[in-house]
Amino acid sequence: MNTWNFDVDKLLQLFVCNPKEPLIFNSGMFLFVFLGFLILYNLVKKNLTMKIVWVLLFSYYFYYKSSGFYLIFLLISTVVDYLLGQKIGQVKSNHAKKFFVFLSVSFHLALLGYFKYFNLTLELFSNITHQTFEFQRIFLPIGISFWTFESISYIVDVYRKQLQPVKRFMDYAFYISFFPALVAGPIVRAKDFIPQIATSQVVTREMFGNGIFLIFAGLFKKAIISDYIGLNFVDRIFDNPSLYTGFENLMGMYGYSLQIYCDFSGYSDMAIGIALLLGFRLKANFDSPYKSASVTEFWRRWHISLSSWLKDYLYIALGGNKKGKLRTYFNLFITMLLGGLWHGASLKFVFWGGLHGLSLIVHKLLMRLFPWMKVNGSDMSPWQRLFGVLITFHIVSACWVFFRADSFAHAVEVFNRIFTAFHPEVLPQFVLGYKVVFSFMILGYLLHFVPQKLETQVNEAVVRMPLVLQAVAITLLIIWIFQIKSAEIQPFIYFQF
Repeated sequence: MNTWNFDVDKLLQLFVCNPKEPLIFNSGMFLFVFLGFLILYNLVKKNLTMKIVWVLLFSYYFYYKSSGFYLIFLLISTVVDYLLGQKIGQVKSNHAKKFFVFLSVSFHLALLGYFKYFNLTLELFSNITHQTFEFQRIFLPIGISFWTFESISYIVDVYRKQLQPVKRFMDYAFYISFFPALVAGPIVRAKDFIPQIATSQVVTREMFGNGIFLIFAGLFKKAIISDYIGLNFVDRIFDNPSLYTGFENLMGMYGYSLQIYCDFSGYSDMAIGIALLLGFRLKANFDSPYKSASVTEFWRRWHISLSSWLKDYLYIALGGNKKGKLRTYFNLFITMLLGGLWHGASLKFVFWGGLHGLSLIVHKLLMRLFPWMKVNGSDMSPWQRLFGVLITFHIVSACWVFFRADSFAHAVEVFNRIFTAFHPEVLPQFVLGYKVVFSFMILGYLLHFVPQKLETQVNEAVVRMPLVLQAVAITLLIIWIFQIKSAEIQPFIYFQF
């Protein structure tokens, strides 16, 4: 009887939302339910309607498992933008089209603003007025920043006549809710994805092999490197930087730079890999960003779907670079400032965005003085590029301190310790005390900086592997993950955005 009750409880967990244990790619539960989903998907994918319905149901189930009741807002957003997209395609008046675009953008910004910035606004108002307000903190639906941006891009593209309104509601709902990219990106453009829905999803051997490689790489980045160095070192440093030497704080800064890259690019790799197993191609979201020789290049390699979205729908909307140099610099700064605000309802994120905006402006000014500092680095000598990579990496890493620290005071304390209490003599003790952490940091950075040619060769080798060997490799990685993981599944950092 006890065994029966235990099994029933386990079964119920599959259908009950628990925000503390979301259904995420690096959880054992996801691997279990995804395998069942994939088996049935391959049975129904030749029938377009059944394929769409099955993926829609699983996508809504996937989102419900992380956000519960807040699934209703995803459904409302989907209905609103489908109807407004139809209206934009039907009306002839440009003023009417602009009005419907205004309705869509206003609706999504209001939705995003309420859930993401209500708490911050009330706290700031409380500080200004010196009054205390009793309020319940609002839970942020996971992934809201991503699917609202996808909705806005769809409406704007329809208005710009870069895309025809989607005829069937099911197709649009499929696009918005597609579960691999639903909760943490990459931000998928409708014009890239929707045409794939009606095609026959033939998963070639190459697609399958690439998918397995990306899932393997993503799991390794997230569950092995990011989670381990985060829990066992980085969190300790940033929780109380004054307890550690400047050298240890510097290592903490380097550790977080690696942690956030492995965490977020690991999710993107898994999302793209899972989509490939279903026969869909999503664009790459990261391109070895720490190889960048300028901050401008960094933002062309980091979170590519967001930086391109900000460029196409915010920077260009502000005037881009077509209204003079001063206006170009202003537009860059405002875009990055708002990009920082997008990341979180805190002044530290705005400050982080502002630092990147200033860095982009400085790089543009330097390019006028030193033409060899072009974004693509084509005119740089190897030594110039090495110098640029080192400088850019440290600028980006220093900015990450404000992104990660719990407060401005902690961020300032990190730099204070680095510049006033460095103590490099603790290096031997650090290596001995954090042997595994230090090893994973070295390994993570080595893998990041390997030549693209070598990475391509490894990918091709995985593609050529027999299916049995691919399954064995994934199984061994999962076993390793369970050997070193903490008691709780660690959520992805970008789930909070």
